[in-house]
Amino acid sequence: VQLQASGGGLVQPGGSLRLSCAASGSTIVTYRMAWWRQAPDKERELVAVISHIGSTYYSQSVKGRFAISRDNPKSTLYLQMDSLKPEDTAVYYCNAGSGIGRPWPPRAPYKYWGQGTQVTVSS
Repeated sequence: VQLQASGGGLVQPGGSLRLSCAASGSTIVTYRMAWWRQAPDKERELVAVISHIGSTYYSQSVKGRFAISRDNPKSTLYLQMDSLKPEDTAVYYCNAGSGIGRPWPPRAPYKYWGQGTQVTVSS
C-alpha cells in the first residue's frame, strides 16, 4: 500500500484546510486509517482515526474542530480542519493498516505511512 498525502499549507488562525491521502497498490477498504502529527520538538500524536465502517475517534485537542472521513471507492482519506490554531502547526501523516487485534483507539501507528504534509498556522 502506498499513501500520498496532500493539502497542507500556511493558514491564518481560525482558518481551514483539508488534507487528503490517496491510497494505491492494494485495497484499503478493510483497513483502519488515521492521521498523526508531529510538531517540532514534540512526540508524534494521534489526531484522528476512522474504522473501515466509519467509526471515528478524535484526540481531545482537535475534537469539534477536525473531521476525518474516507471515500472507499476512491481509496482516499480526508481530514477537514477548521478553526485552526497555532498549536495545530505540525507535519501531518496519514497512516493505514489492519485493525485486527489492535485496540481502539490505536496506541501505536498502523503499518503503512504516507509522506508528511506541513501545516502551518500563523498570522
